[in-house]
Amino acid sequence: MAFQKSVLVPLNADDTFALITEPDRLRRWQVITARVDLRAGGDYRWTIIPGHSVGGIITELEPGRRVVFTWGWEGSADLPPGASTVTITLEPADGGTLVHLVHDGLAGEQLDSHAMGWEHYLGRLVRAAAGGDAGDDEWGVVAEPGPLTAADATLAICQRVLRGVAEADYHRPTTCTEFDVTRLAEHLTGSVTSLGAAAGAPGAGPGGGPEAGPGAGTTLEARLAVPAQGMLEAWTARGVDGTVTLGSREMPASLVLGIGSIEFLVHAWDFAQATGQRLTVPDGLSGYVLDLAGQIITPAGRARGLFADPAEAGPDAGLLDRLIAFTGRSVS
Repeated sequence: MAFQKSVLVPLNADDTFALITEPDRLRRWQVITARVDLRAGGDYRWTIIPGHSVGGIITELEPGRRVVFTWGWEGSADLPPGASTVTITLEPADGGTLVHLVHDGLAGEQLDSHAMGWEHYLGRLVRAAAGGDAGDDEWGVVAEPGPLTAADATLAICQRVLRGVAEADYHRPTTCTEFDVTRLAEHLTGSVTSLGAAAGAPGAGPGGGPEAGPGAGTTLEARLAVPAQGMLEAWTARGVDGTVTLGSREMPASLVLGIGSIEFLVHAWDFAQATGQRLTVPDGLSGYVLDLAGQIITPAGRARGLFADPAEAGPDAGLLDRLIAFTGRSVS
């Protein structure tokens, strides 16, 4: 059985094709992270919502006109990667490009769930084409965060804030007084690279990876996205049992990955403060990361100068403000 749907996208065919195939564009409407080898025979992996990733092989490719790829979910017995096929064709039309999607190889509840999913994301595709970004995805809220889903969810929030950073903001000061916005993004990228290496992610060059430097993308968000995708893919493959080596220390794997969630969420707040953006985080996620911070940011670490002393949050502070204050930042 197949799901079929067509939508009119207010862009030309080439720009529409980029929006449905290129990671930097996919992150604006459908995915948190994406790795795409864009050629016939190339593979791809997309994390669509926290803890849920699809993968497969690109079987046909006509830039600006058509792409066909196999599709399935990591960890699924019923529809594993490669078990079904998605065909997307583009046709010039009045007002833009007609996008026609067919998803073959679905049965029963698979068809129902994927129909709901494609209705949701094709609507977001049209919004992204019209406005440049579809905005926060309400499907990305995690009810009960765990180590991997929290890392996915906090990365999504951080990337969303970084997409709102204009080039004119790159050298604005941040609450981390030693860093402006650009240097703070470079610091975060370096941390992500180290956390990925702890889980066995492929080696990366200075500044966070061979694609993370100035030639990797025109935005700070794009420079973070490549090493972050590699980090989270490596952690998903490894899992969070046992211990790993981070620097010179052996640590519980779940806490090492937890450092990533803290870095993504706290620095998202830093970037938002520096650039006048409003940061909204679900309480469940803020509370989970606050608990992680309590385990990782110890009095001994503060005594060694690794972290500032906690600031006063106030009796009515929400969970996000309590997290930020615990890291030593003023929330007044």
